[in-house]
Amino acid sequence: MARRKKKKTLAFKNAVAGYLFICPFIIGFIMFLVIPLIQSLQMSFSSVELEGGLSMTWTGIENYRYAFQVDAEFVPDLLGELARMATNVPATLIFSFFIALLLNQTFKGRGAVRAIFFLPVILSSGVIIGLESNNQLLQDMQEVINSSSQDTSITGVLESILVTSDSSPMSTMFQYVFDIINSVYDIAIASGIQIIIFLSALQTISPSMFEAAKIEGCTAWESFWKITLPMVSSMILVNIVYTVIDFFLKTDNTVMEKVTTEIGEKLQYGTGSAMAWIYFLCVIVALGIVSLIISRRVYYYE
Repeated sequence: MARRKKKKTLAFKNAVAGYLFICPFIIGFIMFLVIPLIQSLQMSFSSVELEGGLSMTWTGIENYRYAFQVDAEFVPDLLGELARMATNVPATLIFSFFIALLLNQTFKGRGAVRAIFFLPVILSSGVIIGLESNNQLLQDMQEVINSSSQDTSITGVLESILVTSDSSPMSTMFQYVFDIINSVYDIAIASGIQIIIFLSALQTISPSMFEAAKIEGCTAWESFWKITLPMVSSMILVNIVYTVIDFFLKTDNTVMEKVTTEIGEKLQYGTGSAMAWIYFLCVIVALGIVSLIISRRVYYYE
């Protein structure tokens, strides 16, 4: 008898669909990025000369030693960006999840409000940022605001009262909150994609689950922790990975500016490549730690 074909499961079909979606990226990565990555790694261990063409002389870890021990700006910039990441990424995720919960409710004009919250994705594109940064009117307005603003706002007064010079846990917590408040514009700009991902995850939750919980006497607060949060936990992990990568690749990143200066202006391809690889490894380690912690709390369902 002919062997019966095994019926393909839904998980297998979803896996095939996922690989088909990422195939263009895989093909593009192999065709256009593998060779530059290998060359960049070689440059990080070499002294690069441009006279008469590109020539590399092996120097070992000299470029990495220069980045850590000689250059006075790289290590402080790297630590500063890691600290900013630890502050902005949780704030971006909490903000985007809160907005997604609001946009998932039924109210008049919901489509227009969703479009407004998606505007940060458009505003964060390279063209708009270039127009904003090169706009003399906006720069003049910013200078006027900075010169005329006094530390008499509510947040400024509260910060001067609550944040002290000591390193107590309470003062550190208040400083963390005020840092988030001061960077709320950047957080809103960076939350467009995360809001859409959270919103799509919320819409996949069956309303019958909430109806059954309500019949059993479950409150809205309990439904959030027992139903909503576990059902979207897989998308929380996706958004964490996306937000960390997006943060580290921003154009206003001081480490990225440092690498660009080393390579583009000083033509120090060896040290610039070493700094870029150090930064890349820090991103990978941060993603690995965060993914390892969050993945243990992720709930997957069919």
